[in-house]
Amino acid sequence: MGVTFEAQAPPTEAVKGPRIPRPPRPNYNKLHAQPLPVKAYPLPPLIPHNPLSILHVAFIYLSQVILPPSSHPPNLLRAYFSADTRSFHVTDEETARILWEQGFFGKGSLSRSEPAWLEREKIRQGLVLGNTSEEITRKRREERKQFKNERARLEREAIEEKLAEEAIDHGNSNGHIGPSIVLNVAQTDGAEETNRQSPTLNSARVPQEHISSLETDEPHAVPPSGVAFDASSLQLPAPKVITNQEHLQLTAEEAFFLVYALGVLTIQDPSTSQQIPTSRLFSICRSHSYFPPLPSSSHAPDDPFLLSYVVYHHFRSLGWVVRPGIKFGVDHLLYNRGPVFSHAEFAIIVLPAYTDAYWSSTAELQAAVKRKTKKTWWWLHCVNRVQAQVKKTLVLAYVEVPPPDSGDEGIVDEAGDVVDIGKILRRYRVRELILKRWTLNRNKE
Repeated sequence: MGVTFEAQAPPTEAVKGPRIPRPPRPNYNKLHAQPLPVKAYPLPPLIPHNPLSILHVAFIYLSQVILPPSSHPPNLLRAYFSADTRSFHVTDEETARILWEQGFFGKGSLSRSEPAWLEREKIRQGLVLGNTSEEITRKRREERKQFKNERARLEREAIEEKLAEEAIDHGNSNGHIGPSIVLNVAQTDGAEETNRQSPTLNSARVPQEHISSLETDEPHAVPPSGVAFDASSLQLPAPKVITNQEHLQLTAEEAFFLVYALGVLTIQDPSTSQQIPTSRLFSICRSHSYFPPLPSSSHAPDDPFLLSYVVYHHFRSLGWVVRPGIKFGVDHLLYNRGPVFSHAEFAIIVLPAYTDAYWSSTAELQAAVKRKTKKTWWWLHCVNRVQAQVKKTLVLAYVEVPPPDSGDEGIVDEAGDVVDIGKILRRYRVRELILKRWTLNRNKE
């Protein structure tokens, strides 16, 4: 005869305990007030029924026309190209802080996102007090794990007590008690008797002189009475100086956007310490989007960097904060304001679209297009399921690839680098397709 029981939920106070107040968060609205590392000078609001407002707007407009203020920093930011990692490194701490706080560009080489290795190291060595965002997240996850373990333990104990009560009631109704119950009770009584007879280490009394001798390794650490103590002979340890071993790492799309679209960053060659021109940087990014890198003569209209940068530039121009999405199996993540304010809302996958008639003109081109665009439904369902699990909306960004050698690719210099980059980028178009999971219990209409 089976035994049925209902597990009772453990009391909330016993599991959670006293609530520990969280440390105050930084003022992110003030730290990230500028969405980009450039300054904008908007006109003041116009109030039609206030003549002073009209004069104020006219004065600001004329002053900006006659003496236009500079939107760029006085000294351009600098980064270095690393061919080994196919990324761009920012070693200056002030530059790294500006790029992170004004647009969330790059990531720390020794951090998950924000470059905070130096602060974590200072806290670890006890030089400063406080917690970084990564440590707060780690502690919150540990508390959540302990809470779940404690809840599971209380539920298991409640189930065991219920089973024992029902087994005892069932044995009393039959006129005898099962041997397993008697054995458990005997073991419990024996354990309690053993605990009463054998004192623990915490309950044992230790003489005071033994405690004082264990607290210090030196028996004469305290000078005897009557001996003068010379404070000048006391040498304090020198303060530790920690060298920051972290740098900001930019992707190729982020670095080229800062150089070409905003004009606030310069890329230097680490071997020659010379600035890399924008046209040469464009060719370097296209070449290193392949592995191993290809020469400039082998560039194609569907280079991985070109397709990815077109989508990156598209969403950045719409005001989104674009971050790498490799952690969720996608190309980009879109944030409304930034990672410190909210989670990403959309996950972007870049897909080439060969809609031009050129790509279907020959059988060889058709076979190449079919090979490049081949995706399975299994892949699509897996990616979509991952995004639904992390509460993100999947967006398929189709980039229409133009045909090569159409005569308007721009002027090419002697080194084979494209000079008119804007003429190349204007030939691409982006189409967005939002994809969501269809579930029967949620879509019954």
